[in-house]
Amino acid sequence: MDLRLLLIASLSAVLGGSWAQQEGSICIKANAQSCGDCIQVAETCGWCSDENFLTVGESKSARCDDLESLKKRNCNVTKIENPRGHITVNKNKPVTNRKKDGAEKLKPEQITQIQPQKLTLTLRSGEPQTFELKFKRAEDYPIDLYYLMDLSFSMKDDLENVKNLGTDLMREMQEITSDFRIGFGSFVEKTVMPYISTTPARLSNPCTGNQNCTSPFSYKNVLKLTENGDEFNRLVSQQQISGNLDSPEGGFDAIMQVAVCEKHIGWRNVTRLLVFSTDAGFHFAGDGKLGGIVLPNDGKCHLENNAYTMSHYYDYPSIAHLVQKLSDHNIQTIFAVTEEFQPVYKELKNLIPKSAVGTLSSNSSNVIKLIIDAYNSLSSEVILENGRLPEGVSINYKSICKNGVEGTGENGRKCSNISIGDEVSFKISIESQKCPSHGKSEVIKIKPLGFTEEVEVVLNFICDCQCAAEGQPNSDVCHNGTFECGACKCNEGRIGRLCECSKDEVRTEDLDANCRKDNGTDICSNNGDCVCGTCECKKRENPAEVYSGKYCECDNFNCDRSNNKLCGGHGRCECRKCICDANYTGSACDCSLDTSTCLAKNGQICNGRGTCDCGNCKCTNPKFQGPTCEICPTCPGVCTEHKDCVQCRAFDAGEKKDTCKQECNYFELKMVKDREKLPQPTDQSFPLTHCKERDANDCWFYYTFAIRNDTKEVYVVENLECPAGPDIIPIVAGVVAGIVLIGLALLLIWKLLMIIHDRREFAKFEKEKMNAKWDTQGNPIYKSPINQFQNPSYGNKAAAL
Repeated sequence: MDLRLLLIASLSAVLGGSWAQQEGSICIKANAQSCGDCIQVAETCGWCSDENFLTVGESKSARCDDLESLKKRNCNVTKIENPRGHITVNKNKPVTNRKKDGAEKLKPEQITQIQPQKLTLTLRSGEPQTFELKFKRAEDYPIDLYYLMDLSFSMKDDLENVKNLGTDLMREMQEITSDFRIGFGSFVEKTVMPYISTTPARLSNPCTGNQNCTSPFSYKNVLKLTENGDEFNRLVSQQQISGNLDSPEGGFDAIMQVAVCEKHIGWRNVTRLLVFSTDAGFHFAGDGKLGGIVLPNDGKCHLENNAYTMSHYYDYPSIAHLVQKLSDHNIQTIFAVTEEFQPVYKELKNLIPKSAVGTLSSNSSNVIKLIIDAYNSLSSEVILENGRLPEGVSINYKSICKNGVEGTGENGRKCSNISIGDEVSFKISIESQKCPSHGKSEVIKIKPLGFTEEVEVVLNFICDCQCAAEGQPNSDVCHNGTFECGACKCNEGRIGRLCECSKDEVRTEDLDANCRKDNGTDICSNNGDCVCGTCECKKRENPAEVYSGKYCECDNFNCDRSNNKLCGGHGRCECRKCICDANYTGSACDCSLDTSTCLAKNGQICNGRGTCDCGNCKCTNPKFQGPTCEICPTCPGVCTEHKDCVQCRAFDAGEKKDTCKQECNYFELKMVKDREKLPQPTDQSFPLTHCKERDANDCWFYYTFAIRNDTKEVYVVENLECPAGPDIIPIVAGVVAGIVLIGLALLLIWKLLMIIHDRREFAKFEKEKMNAKWDTQGNPIYKSPINQFQNPSYGNKAAAL
């Protein structure tokens, strides 16, 4: 087997006790060979540096475990290495409470809008460190505004309105800040074909007709940032319109130079605004190929005499390159464009953080209002960004904005609708997943976009334990290794718990002999690998299941089971035998010693008719059955069982009257006057039965039967309840009256039936009488011999024959 596989396969054994039955710890799974490796696994992992911590069969990686498990495995708390990260605030100047009309005028570098300014974070892998960052917009904060204008021929009427922009804008900006500077620059296009005409005539005057235009140029810095608005007006008034051939302009070249040429422009470390005014689209990286320009833009300043001299040499910058430079130089961009190109520049705005788009009127008459509105929009939002993070380091933001509104994820980086004087905060959490390869400190910077202030965060990494610094190189304990943190850290080429073997000697017959139990043939009981003559037990897929012992002959998962649970769930498995918890016994810890489940209602174990075995009753009397031997289908009830003895002792009667003294002395008898004096079930803490029985004279007697402290008690009511004798006179009178009444009822019924019968007979007679017509008429079968008829000749006279 390959050496690396052998080392990976070696896992801690003999974890012991409840620790062996826990779910697999990620600390154990990591198979860490040193304290430094261990603390990189997770923040919950610790290393036991106690020299005597390991037992036979355990590898060095068993020293690395979660803190609770190390304590359960009896590692001295003072010997557990568990370094923690922390935060140190190095610079924490409070945010400035500055008033515009205040007597004190602070310089830009004296104004603080973000707090703290510098921190040092000591990071341990997997343990995040969180700090709070405050931001407050200072009142009367200085502003530098650079107006970059397209001077192609289509902007002719716009130039007239911009000529007085300086003083007008100065006046309007006084409402926002008392420290305002303005500058001006212009651009047209690259001075090569096909962007402009290179004929001598067109180079001197690119405009057609009688228009007098200046020669085309790429970018000119006309006026450095200044507080003199009149100077702005004077120089802008001297500007002339130029021209080019294609519709898109070379504005990106100009923006790049404005961003990177800080000294030429005169940028201060204050709020920087760039107003980009045009009525056309733009060229970007790749378009330079039309003019034979293929070199990518280098992002450097190339101004000579305030003019861009390398437009014919470098291609246009890409949008991403532009975004980077604007962000690096904290410049916020305002695109003042005509309505026709609004959609194009709104898409561009989405790619450039801290930028705004305003609609420019056809002659730029609304440019001042546009600038002020865009500035208010930009300054009301703060967005945090950070520099490049070291490998394995992550950062998470949570914003707490106005009115306590919280944001997480990407929204955790920003707050909107911030007014001057408003204070917002951010909770920033930084976490390292691993130590950097070089192990040195790293620095990241966090800043709000568009602002020059930033927070410097120094990251230090905990890559090793403190005990490693006290290591003993070439220690007598270790063969060719350093003894540190309670274990040997082997030199290159050496392995083993004490570095006693070289990699070439890891498997030999002599060493393997030390790994065979009782001179057998199985190495490490086929459950481990022989490394330098010592068994290191194999690692199971389930980290909670381990092999242990000098020859890996033991394990904690092959014990007897009950209810499909190892050791019945009531013990632990040690070396293939169950060590049962208290009150349990048996090979699978499935026999409970608790007798509470065997108690009958009378408080006796198994009702006194059986034995309690493993929490279940085994009835010794075959007539009784049930979980507590209380069910007896063929047995009389309690009342019937004791009836004869109670009757003979209480009333000297019954079947056992003659043998009462011999058979009925097993209970204590107590007589009470009436049934209300009998004990009630609610009054007793022991089983109690109420009985009602009848004697030979049909008299009822009442008693209770109870067992208290193994003593049987019987309470009997003194007086019998016998039925009273019958009263003869009422019975005889009742019988006679009943007979008379029954006779009268029968006579009435007979009379009623006779009346009904007579009426039916009379009705039948009347019906037959009406049907007997022959009693009043002739014989119905007789026919007269005389016939009569009428002769029509004699009128109505009748003739007789």
